[in-house]
Amino acid sequence: MPDTLEMRKLANTPAVRSLTPLIGAEISGVDLTDLTPDLVQFIRDALLTHSVVFFRNQALTIEQHKDLGRAFGELLIHPATIPKIPEHPEINVIESGANSKKVAGEVWHSDISSQVEPPMGSILYMKEVPPTGGGDTLFASTNAAYDALSQAMKSFLSGLTAIHDTERLRGGAYIKNPTERFGFAEHPVVRTHPETKRKSLFVNGVFTSHIVQLSKSESDALLGFLYRHQEAPQFQCRFKWEPGSIAFWDNRCTLHHAVWDYYPHRRYGHRVTICGDRPF
Repeated sequence: MPDTLEMRKLANTPAVRSLTPLIGAEISGVDLTDLTPDLVQFIRDALLTHSVVFFRNQALTIEQHKDLGRAFGELLIHPATIPKIPEHPEINVIESGANSKKVAGEVWHSDISSQVEPPMGSILYMKEVPPTGGGDTLFASTNAAYDALSQAMKSFLSGLTAIHDTERLRGGAYIKNPTERFGFAEHPVVRTHPETKRKSLFVNGVFTSHIVQLSKSESDALLGFLYRHQEAPQFQCRFKWEPGSIAFWDNRCTLHHAVWDYYPHRRYGHRVTICGDRPF
């Protein structure tokens, strides 16, 4: 029988396969229960290159999931949800099934962009997937969306700021208290990634209410254009979940959308979110 240490060494020989030229990559040959500094750096480099990375055939305990997140930063306790696993408040349970009337994430968004310091990223570990309907997640590159704009539009957007406000979610099914603001912030419409220095659009239909420097009609028209533009198929990748799959996305330069095409079947997973810094 092969030595266990040797098997682990073989398991942690990572390889990267791009999903599209603009966004997304699957990392194979990895055992995420055996994190090393070199493996963490490899994953970070892949994330910065591809904006979202995926893993399959993983078997993590809750503590190992949290350890994976902490390898990239401090974990955020979601301000809008009551923890379903009280002893692990860092774990956000992602669950939908026959009793669901809506699902979180069914609209293109950037996680909690209404915070003054929005998350750096999130790591979703899927434990159960529906037998029919994919329950896939779509990801869009806001770097690529910005790059595709005309120079005139880039110049116009430079210096504009937008309000991100949880009041837009008033009455949402996953809000602890529909009258409570768990975030209100003014961010640049075009942000600069703190690590890659690339520019990207930073507005989304869930949290962004208006552009500060424009009238309401101007703001509505421009935001409508930007939403349609950055959600275009050419900037997207699509991930089909399997039990034991993991997605790790960079919240600073992506949007994501959960496809709810499996009602009344069940989909269940755990997510940790990593703290970020103030957009600039």
